[in-house]
Amino acid sequence: MTLLDATTWQGTLHSDGWVEPAGGTAPVRSPATGEEIGRVGVANADDVTRACARAADAQRAWAATSYVERAAVLRRAGHLFERHAAEIGDWIVREAGSVPPKADVETHTAAQECHEAAALASHPLGEIVPSAQPRLSLARRLPVGVVGVIAPFNFPLILAIRSVAPALALGNAVVLKPDARTAVCGGVSIARVFEEAGLPDGLLHVLPGGVDAGEALVADPNVRVVSFTGSTAAGRKVGEAAARHLKRAHLELGGNSALIVLDDADLDLAVSAGAWGSFLHQGQICMTTGRHLVHERLAERYVEQLAEKANHLPVGDPAKEQVALGPIIDANQRNKIHSLVTASVDAGARLAAGGTYEGLFYRPTVLADVTPATPAYAQEVFGPVAPVLTFADQDEAVALARQTEYGLSLGILSRDVMRAMALADRIPSGIVHINDQTVSDEAVAPFGGVGASGTGSRFGGAAANVEAFTETQWLTVRGDITRYPF
Repeated sequence: MTLLDATTWQGTLHSDGWVEPAGGTAPVRSPATGEEIGRVGVANADDVTRACARAADAQRAWAATSYVERAAVLRRAGHLFERHAAEIGDWIVREAGSVPPKADVETHTAAQECHEAAALASHPLGEIVPSAQPRLSLARRLPVGVVGVIAPFNFPLILAIRSVAPALALGNAVVLKPDARTAVCGGVSIARVFEEAGLPDGLLHVLPGGVDAGEALVADPNVRVVSFTGSTAAGRKVGEAAARHLKRAHLELGGNSALIVLDDADLDLAVSAGAWGSFLHQGQICMTTGRHLVHERLAERYVEQLAEKANHLPVGDPAKEQVALGPIIDANQRNKIHSLVTASVDAGARLAAGGTYEGLFYRPTVLADVTPATPAYAQEVFGPVAPVLTFADQDEAVALARQTEYGLSLGILSRDVMRAMALADRIPSGIVHINDQTVSDEAVAPFGGVGASGTGSRFGGAAANVEAFTETQWLTVRGDITRYPF
């Protein structure tokens, strides 16, 4: 069976079946070649309104369904992601510009997210609360109803399914708006998997669209929780809009994560970790190592070796050849990357490697002699750029690492683990990795950042998912009706 046969989904939306969109259609293009590789339906505000109303109707019966049945659907979905990993992975390579190993991570993680969510369906959802009255007092968790999910282009499958799967498992309906640039691997594939897994009609709607569709999703009265992954600027707007409608928004936003290389770190291993953290998926990851803080004793050799590694990494079309880096997602993003690199060099940074591009293929770039004010150091680049700044002692390293509005991920490299952990205690961050770079994620682990990186760990792990996609209700039970004074 071909899961993503274009005759099933081409030019349509998944909303109670595959339907004609009111918002029209748009091409799906390969960023590596520019060629059209499919066509998807585009949702407008009316499409979103209809989907949210249908989702609310379907959700009530789903919430009343046995957890055994809900878990079975999620398990089947996990098995389908495993069975069709090659097909879905091929779309991730062509549509998102990912290298095949990164695509494999996405499909494997998508399956794992579904299997973890299947277990979540039978997770304890309440506790007995003490009461001064002669009654049973309970705090129980109930589904929120309809969850709106807005997902980005960079890890399109993982960053959608990590909210879709637990929300469904806990008895909710979901309206998903994937990024239109990766609507097949980040949307259509999920719709087809759950369709084949036997998810009842009306519970999952996949609506690629523009700003109007996103605004309609956040504002719709049937949507009680919004799960958003994207830029900090867009996340602020989503959070503000959700607050106006008195609904919760779980926001996983941008980052400018630091990798601290202490003076006792193994240099070769540190360079390898730094290169992976900055250049994986062309640096288009919220956790990308955006700032390399290197002790002055190691800095010169670190820059030399990192630049040498960058100069030897192959860049090209991952669908046609074995490469380390594929294309940037589009010209706007490439231009942003290059403008930050150019501005940094103009401000005095030394270009140790890279800084050039052909089409959407940007060379991995290393910047030396940077200061805290260097544009590519001070701002989130979202590209394959590694700015290196030196420090003299631990206090200076802490001060530099804290000198950012973001707080998503932190890596510290040292032979002295306790020293590294003590350093981590002084730097606000939602995620910390000792003796590893900044990019890592697992379905069982809580994920999220602080400050401008988001609203905390509301993604991943049983406790975070239950908190994110349920409401707490206080329930009391008496054996008889109480007699009151009047």
